[in-house]
Amino acid sequence: MPVQNLRVDRNVDVLVFDSGVGGLSVLNAIRQKAPKHSFAFVGDNAGLPYGDKSEKWLIDRVPQVIAKALEYVPCKMLVVACNTASTIVLPPLRAMFSFPVIGVVPAIKPAALLSSSKVIGLLATPATVARSYTDTLIEDFAADCQVVRIGSSRLVNLAEEKMRGGAVSLVEIAEILKPFKDASPDVVVLGCTHFPLLKDEFEAVLPGVRFIDSGDAIAGRVLHFQPLGSSRKDYEGASFFTRADIEVEYLKAYGLNEVKLLTL
Repeated sequence: MPVQNLRVDRNVDVLVFDSGVGGLSVLNAIRQKAPKHSFAFVGDNAGLPYGDKSEKWLIDRVPQVIAKALEYVPCKMLVVACNTASTIVLPPLRAMFSFPVIGVVPAIKPAALLSSSKVIGLLATPATVARSYTDTLIEDFAADCQVVRIGSSRLVNLAEEKMRGGAVSLVEIAEILKPFKDASPDVVVLGCTHFPLLKDEFEAVLPGVRFIDSGDAIAGRVLHFQPLGSSRKDYEGASFFTRADIEVEYLKAYGLNEVKLLTL
């Protein structure tokens, strides 16, 4: 089905942004915990993967995409459902907008608390794995753990391909996750919002490992800042993408029934 070029003129409680469809995992958690909130989604799929982009590129790009979407759907709160972007662009976004801007933090702290073996994994983009911000999280909350890090942009592409109905190779995923097979963590942090979309494949490759992400924590933050939603049960979510190769029918499972192509 082609992407429609619709003018959507609505205020929404929550606007969720990601580099592609990965943020749908966060949107799904928000919808479950905050069913009365109205929402819209923005995916910069023309710019993905963010994990191999420079900080300057992200600081220039992300506010531009979000500002363009806000021309169609003003919001009361912004969720940056991208770990890579959250580590870089939250300060400029908070300076731009008067409403709350929430970012995503890798779930290092809960993973350390859950781990019995004190060996945990961090699966994220190369950028998130390498940032000093991540080092600080590990030092503050997992100093007593061995943390095995894997940075992969390829998994972002595989998640996007899966969302378009493509097949995902377990052999390829097993090769990417080989450091985890060698180190045997009992808990793995999914430090990219694309990665929960591949959770079934991860569990097939690493049976018995617990995979955790930040979706529920972000949904809790939404309710903290905005306890009451609009109660518009008839609201149909709008979505915005920067490239047109979107599987529109799949988006409907997340309550996204209208799609617009953003031209920057």
